[in-house]
Amino acid sequence: MNFIEKEIDLGDGRKITIETGRLARQADGSVVVKMGKTMLLATVVGAKDGKPDADFMPLSVEYQEKFASIGRFPGGFLRREGKPSDNEVLTSRLVDRALRPLFPSDYHAEVFVTIYLISAEKDVMPDALAGFAASCALSLTDIPFAGPISEVRVIKLDGKFILNPTLSQVKSASLELLVGASIDNILMVEGEMNEVSEDEMLEALKFAHEAIKIQCQAQLDLAAELNKTVKRTYAHENSDLALQAELKAFATDRIYEIAKAGKPKHQRSDEFAAIKLEFIEKLPDDKKTDNSYLILVHRYFHDIQKDVIRNLILDEGIRIDGRKLDEIRPIWCLVDFLPAAHGSAVFTRGETQSLTTITLGTKLDEKIIDEVLNQGKDKFLLHYNFPAFATGEAKPSRGVSRREVGHGNLAHRSLKRMLPTGENNPYTIRIVSDILESNGSSSMATVCAGTLALMDAGVKIKRPVSGIAMGLISSEDGRFAVLSDILGDEDHLGDMDFKVAGTVNGITACQMDIKVNGLPYEVLQKALLQAKAGRMHILEKILETISAPREDYKPHVPRIEVVIIEKEMIGALIGPGGKTIQGIQAETGTVIAIEEVGDKGHVQIAAENKAAIDAALLKVKSIVEVPEVGKTYRGKVKSIVSFGAFVEIAPGKEGLLHISEIDHKRIENVESVMKEGDFFDVTIIEIDKKTNKIKLSRKALLPKPERK
Repeated sequence: MNFIEKEIDLGDGRKITIETGRLARQADGSVVVKMGKTMLLATVVGAKDGKPDADFMPLSVEYQEKFASIGRFPGGFLRREGKPSDNEVLTSRLVDRALRPLFPSDYHAEVFVTIYLISAEKDVMPDALAGFAASCALSLTDIPFAGPISEVRVIKLDGKFILNPTLSQVKSASLELLVGASIDNILMVEGEMNEVSEDEMLEALKFAHEAIKIQCQAQLDLAAELNKTVKRTYAHENSDLALQAELKAFATDRIYEIAKAGKPKHQRSDEFAAIKLEFIEKLPDDKKTDNSYLILVHRYFHDIQKDVIRNLILDEGIRIDGRKLDEIRPIWCLVDFLPAAHGSAVFTRGETQSLTTITLGTKLDEKIIDEVLNQGKDKFLLHYNFPAFATGEAKPSRGVSRREVGHGNLAHRSLKRMLPTGENNPYTIRIVSDILESNGSSSMATVCAGTLALMDAGVKIKRPVSGIAMGLISSEDGRFAVLSDILGDEDHLGDMDFKVAGTVNGITACQMDIKVNGLPYEVLQKALLQAKAGRMHILEKILETISAPREDYKPHVPRIEVVIIEKEMIGALIGPGGKTIQGIQAETGTVIAIEEVGDKGHVQIAAENKAAIDAALLKVKSIVEVPEVGKTYRGKVKSIVSFGAFVEIAPGKEGLLHISEIDHKRIENVESVMKEGDFFDVTIIEIDKKTNKIKLSRKALLPKPERK
């Protein structure tokens, strides 16, 4: 067994270990990456031949966390790992986004990257190691890959940057970034922060890149040690230089005229398609039915179109919809569009539109999280939906896609730090963004629509948030153009997709994917500053629509009151088998949720009217109230004995009303005065300190008779 191990020192006593040659030896490449007790197994298998008729890189990345890695059983009826959780989908996307740009554009063989979390330490976050593990495995194959890369997490805590922090450190951080990069270039960034400046974010990127360079060099050394530096030869694309030249002569000027005219998306697409169709119609009959020949036509036409549009931007500063480089598309928005929703907004920027709703619920509506390393609840949910009709496509919906999970997560991170916390927000909040039309930057439209809808619902957000997507067109001679508020075509044909969300005070979240090598920090800085100007413009439009959160929630929003009780009273409030709390809810028409927080119980009472809440509050307080000597209670006779009666002064609390304390006059028979079920005012005259038995008096509340 050719078992090799390599170690990377993180400089603070922690180490990352790479080992290969022991597990999964039939894969093209496999490694185990270890940090503390956390271990990831990454494998890579690549097909020998290109996928027929493919014009893209068929890369598949799957990240899965094994419940056995931390000694837990999976939830659900089957008790086995099921479909990927949102966290696993997001981690898979992070790895994919960093790896994909480094495969040759003409390489079309299927590549499968599989990463398993096989051992887990509670405070070590494995997602920051997943990209590193995948790249290590790829580096040990002959698959053509312009890596290696690595991914790291960087936070800022107490003014200092920390590499691959613990989970507990992340929760207190003012900035958190996941950065993927090669030795030379940053490729992928995603994170959230507390309204930080553009300069602070660039500092974090530089800090992350220095650590990544060390991890990439370790992979190069390992590949050299194992003689894994020679890559396979391949030929996955045919070529026909004569056809390419003919199509270029036929289409270039016509594509240029359409691109320069600033036409709407569908009209522009139709006219481009008409040029290609006209060229195909002029072909000999045998070529019209030759699929491999038509694939070349489509590829060459796409390349010509890409070059024309990029040169138009670089040479003339003209974009395909006629805007200037830093110009934002026209914006219109409105709130309270759906009168029955708790909050709603429509945000439209150019040909991208989001219809967003807010639903305010109780603790019972919180999302339950049951993952390998993360268990708990989340009271802020954001769901992003992208139906096919948004781009005019005729295809069915097949459930939530990875893209929808990723875009929803970005919008969630953009808004969550601006939500009120603690007593200022008793609600579980669900935001749903339905994209009704799209031509670029629908995730940032979700952020803007989410801000509008939250304010429409009366949620007291700290500050409004807006978002913008930035693009980049660059050339080999060093020229570049940074584009504000990019279109879908500019994203597809460009070199960068950089989404930035924030408030007037700073950035709250970002996501960046770079498709080229050699992007200087100066370009990133220009993009960030241009994004800031765009965000401020969009914020103005938002505030013109609604300047601040509504003073109160809408009439049909459930009202919530929170009562703090002693921990030992939780059981009394719930009652045997939940009988007490269920009875209160049934009688008052409320929804009651109880949570144990520290040494207290937090009781949340929700209803659609104040009268119901007040009635429930009265009942709750009567149960949890600690009996006091001298206090008067409305008691119910529960049982009668020869020496008195047992009276219930609150649910679960009874005291003895001795026969001598019923009245000033002598009572021979208790039943001559009261019977079971009668109500009387009584007062507590004594509580036994040892037994907590309560002695009651009715006589003390009656006027003394005059002496004869």
